[in-house]
Amino acid sequence: MERPSLEINLPDTHEEGKLYVVDSLNNLNKLNVCPDGSQHALDEEEYTGDTGENTAGSNVRNQCLFFVTFILTLIVSLALVSFVIFLIIQTRNKMDQISSRLISEKKNIEELRKMNNMILKHLNQSGIKK
Repeated sequence: MERPSLEINLPDTHEEGKLYVVDSLNNLNKLNVCPDGSQHALDEEEYTGDTGENTAGSNVRNQCLFFVTFILTLIVSLALVSFVIFLIIQTRNKMDQISSRLISEKKNIEELRKMNNMILKHLNQSGIKK
């Protein structure tokens, strides 16, 4: 099957044919620019008059831009939420480490106090302290 040529001989067609060819090329261009969800808008564009063609084309572009922006916003939001969850988990792990260190240091301080009290008692009993 041969591919049809993209060259169009406009001088051979009538005025209505020219408009139809231009509309077909515009529709093909819009399908190539925004293939997702554009068929419905193109069908609506066929039923509108000359004044509605520009607004329908800009509607398709606005919808595509909106969906692309929406998807990008969702991706960025998901990345930020994932990063916040990662930071929360890391902070909790660090807090657990710090609290375990504090508990062990508290035990060491209590042992040092006991030893200090024992040394003071021993010094008081031996009379070396003034």
